[in-house]
Amino acid sequence: MPFFKRVLIVADIEGSSGCWRYEASAFKTPAWVGACIAMTRDVQAVVKKLYAGGVRQVIVKDFHRTGYNLIPEWIDPRARVIGGYKDGPVPGIGDPGTSEAVLYLGLHAASGSQGFLAHTLTSRIQHLEVNGNLLPEVALFSASLAPFGVRPIFFSGCPVACEQAQRAIPGIQVYPIDKSAGRERFAEKRWREGLAAAAAASLENSRTDVYAPEGPFRAVLTMRDGTRAAKKLAQRWGFDHRGAQILLSRNRYKALYRDLIRICYLTPMAERLLPLALAATNLRGRAGLAWLRRQVIRANGS
Repeated sequence: MPFFKRVLIVADIEGSSGCWRYEASAFKTPAWVGACIAMTRDVQAVVKKLYAGGVRQVIVKDFHRTGYNLIPEWIDPRARVIGGYKDGPVPGIGDPGTSEAVLYLGLHAASGSQGFLAHTLTSRIQHLEVNGNLLPEVALFSASLAPFGVRPIFFSGCPVACEQAQRAIPGIQVYPIDKSAGRERFAEKRWREGLAAAAAASLENSRTDVYAPEGPFRAVLTMRDGTRAAKKLAQRWGFDHRGAQILLSRNRYKALYRDLIRICYLTPMAERLLPLALAATNLRGRAGLAWLRRQVIRANGS
């Protein structure tokens, strides 16, 4: 029997088998349709293998852009697929339930690195360091899940993203996707089978612990649009800034993550009306998913 029986999957699109250029990570583009199909197949292969390995519960959280990129009816009905975003208790994810471990599928490298479509939260951040180290999303997500006892055990993404995950979380098992040779030479089916097998093997990974780094945390965000953009965002939220950089100093990781969310996605008005803002965002995501389904049906001629 596996060491972990109740797991959470956090899935992204940049490190999936169908995303080979920026347009495939965008919204409602022809390339996005193919990327969503491949991302869904990646997740389904993993879910199927996890259940075959003895897992009793799988929650899948779609964490790309609108949060509606997976085609739920193509995924094992025993799994619970969560689209869209919630304010808490875990930012974006909502309630992780009784999950004991988290597996990350298709994530990307951090802002400021050379990984495939590398960014942290938004591409508007050119470079992001915390205490002198690049900050990948796997660290943010894992820290937000730590209070619930959820241990990060598996990660898949480009080789740079995998290296960053291992550096941030010692003991996490990784399965890279190398896109350097181009899609034409990529053995998608064989890679997906390997991904599923590696994910299932990570159920025995008892080497990692909850990711709960200790503060203080000093973050330096360099904004891609330069000094003017940094000054505007910093003044909006009352943060320090220096040239194109926004400077944050927080004692708790939760507070740091909340401030990063503010910089990347919110205005003070949107934060005050967050339930309405999230509802509007999720409505847009569901509309996009409906559009995606129509494209898939049209392509299949039925």
